[in-house]
Amino acid sequence: MKSLKATGHQLAEPAFQLTVLRQEVVDTLHLPAFHEKLREASLFPLIPVAPAVLQINVGKMCNQVCKHCHVDAGPDRKEIMTRETMQLCLDALAQTDIPTVDLTGGAPEMNPDFRWFVEQIHALGRHIIVRCNLTIIVANKKYHDLPEFFKAHGVEVVSSLPFYTAAKTDSQRGDGVFEDSIRALKMLNAVGYGQEGSGLVLNLVYNPAGAFLPGSQKGLQEQFKRMLFKDHGIVFNSLFAITNIPVSRYLDYLIESGNYAGYMEKLVNAFNPVAAAGVMCRNTISVSWDGFLYDCDFNQMLDLKVASPVRHLRDFDAATLAARAVVVNQHCYGCTAGSGSSCGGTTT
Repeated sequence: MKSLKATGHQLAEPAFQLTVLRQEVVDTLHLPAFHEKLREASLFPLIPVAPAVLQINVGKMCNQVCKHCHVDAGPDRKEIMTRETMQLCLDALAQTDIPTVDLTGGAPEMNPDFRWFVEQIHALGRHIIVRCNLTIIVANKKYHDLPEFFKAHGVEVVSSLPFYTAAKTDSQRGDGVFEDSIRALKMLNAVGYGQEGSGLVLNLVYNPAGAFLPGSQKGLQEQFKRMLFKDHGIVFNSLFAITNIPVSRYLDYLIESGNYAGYMEKLVNAFNPVAAAGVMCRNTISVSWDGFLYDCDFNQMLDLKVASPVRHLRDFDAATLAARAVVVNQHCYGCTAGSGSSCGGTTT
């Protein structure tokens, strides 16, 4: 399976995705645009709070090609953050007291300067999250020591596992992914991750395999903990239930399966003002592989840069960025539906 970009698909273009999102929600379904919903809730414009997370996409290269990937990542993607751009990230961090750095991709570990970057961030005393797809740990022997590397630098590991059975996981992420994920989770457990009292945090991410909202995060966490321990002896800390956002390959899936209109209507009708007030874009600055700045990872994939004179790391200025309003569009309904959704799970 290739990325949308590699096949020349129209949905590889952010501008086309935005056109599709507006046409369906506003023009076809005659539902309110997202900013109108925010205005009704007295939340427009959406104003940031003090940044708590610098989320950095270090590249779109990945060893997997998942059906629902909003990044359109895969082995054929060559966009990789350079060490020079990483240094700009470090310079920006040194100007701020942002406590957490969230490294994502693609598979962030495939960036040739990944370990150097983690070491430098650790030296700045910041908490580090790595969004690991698990299979990268067992994909090649050069990655087999990642659990020990993560442990040495106090990295919080956040890993996607669509379900606690092979059938559902492999249908979303590819044949054999579940088996490899279990192997990787056991390797992480073996060095202390997820073990009570270790201080080594291992969190899992669940997102629905179809065109529906996730169930109760608490209930799903209980199920995952019970079944993964029962069947495989695996332990972890928390499970994050994340709503699929209609961007890139998940948007393509919705259209191809005939679920697009129904899913968008479901998201709009489930709009929750409390969830909207707690969206992650308010306390996050997102950095792309080439150093541009966004309000969140989803805006990054739609090329919706921050509404600020400061739009690239080379011009980074925390005070100027703090004065911006968050850029919103129709895909934002995904983060504000039901219990809300963020990279850390539900928001209410």
